[in-house]
Amino acid sequence: MSSSWTFKQNKVFEDALAKYDKDAPDFFQNVAREVGDGKSVEDVKKHLAELVKDVDEIHTNGASSNSNNNTKGVSSRGGSSDGQRPWYLKTQ
Repeated sequence: MSSSWTFKQNKVFEDALAKYDKDAPDFFQNVAREVGDGKSVEDVKKHLAELVKDVDEIHTNGASSNSNNNTKGVSSRGGSSDGQRPWYLKTQ
């Protein structure tokens, strides 16, 4: 299991999150396969949980008060409203 994620892996991870149906039974397998580099389904699940936690924290505390937050190199593509953001960046 590989716990460190490079910028490139994060980019592939993000693209795969947008590419595959999150409700499909093989969603995590597809994302792990796309990322490659030895990333397992468990790695992908943990990384997604961290991403969602980071995004929720940013939305709760505001980006300026969260300057020490490490978003693991994930970009915030998708526009300014939740309707335009990828599902994993929408607030709960």
